[in-house]
Amino acid sequence: MIPPLTRIFAPIQNALPLLAVLGLLTPALFGCQSPIAPSPAFTPTFVKTATVLPPLPTAAEEKTGMNQWKLIWNDEFDGPVGSLPDPQKWRYDLGGEGWGNQEWEYYTDRPQNASLDGKGALMIQALETSKQPEASINCWYGACKYTSARLLTRGVFEFTYGKVEARLQMPYGQGVWPAFWMLGSNIDSVSWPVSGEIDIMENIGREPSTIHGTIHGPGYSGADGIGKDYTLASGAFKDDFHVFAVEWEPEAIRWYVDGEQYFQVTPKSLPAGRKWVYDHPFFLLVNLAIGGYWPGYPDETTTFPQQFLVDYVRVYQAEVK
Repeated sequence: MIPPLTRIFAPIQNALPLLAVLGLLTPALFGCQSPIAPSPAFTPTFVKTATVLPPLPTAAEEKTGMNQWKLIWNDEFDGPVGSLPDPQKWRYDLGGEGWGNQEWEYYTDRPQNASLDGKGALMIQALETSKQPEASINCWYGACKYTSARLLTRGVFEFTYGKVEARLQMPYGQGVWPAFWMLGSNIDSVSWPVSGEIDIMENIGREPSTIHGTIHGPGYSGADGIGKDYTLASGAFKDDFHVFAVEWEPEAIRWYVDGEQYFQVTPKSLPAGRKWVYDHPFFLLVNLAIGGYWPGYPDETTTFPQQFLVDYVRVYQAEVK
């Protein structure tokens, strides 16, 4: 979805088509809020469609263009229903401060909001607090309306260059904002957007057939981020799983949906005098936000719970010949 943690924007009244903002990047928002104690009983409500997950690619299948890709990190999310994501691979951002976008969710580390579905996928679930048993949770606007989850690999897996892909099935509805993206690991020392941000996939629920790929850097961030959208020929991204990927090289980043390239940026794509900041380690994020400047807010047509399914996340690097 787009941003992270140190982003500060002036209020924006109208939805902006390429506003890639998804989190306020300050040290205080990087998971230092107190977690919410998990409820004792939890049964996921989402019924996953019967789609056969392809096996990990063979060496021949990993070959893409001029690169021979080697798998270096992955999570297939296999495990019992209701179990938590692997703590050796994922951490959590916690809190309800709006994340720079005046979002309405409170991010937790509870299994109700992020757990395995028992069928080989991670389920990130947004819930209405009015239908949850715990005491009131406070957000920037008062009592929180929703809880959800935001997972990241910061501090456990960071890398420079490669192919990153995830097989995802979207939630849907006004005000719903799922994202799969990357942030520069030097964000604490240089701040956002100098750290760089690569949005592999963002979707806003009022556009069920369209996703967005974007980069943010110094002088081209927020509404001025450089990106492009991709629209399905038919159907919606909520109807089935799709594979979203980027190939990140020293002077090029390419975006793909189901193996089809739809966008590329290079240093020449930047505004005159702007800096290419994609030459250092990044970490991964996957989250489901509710509300914000770009997607707008849930209305009477939005239903809950909303589920964002992640069948796998895989990272490859080009083999050195």
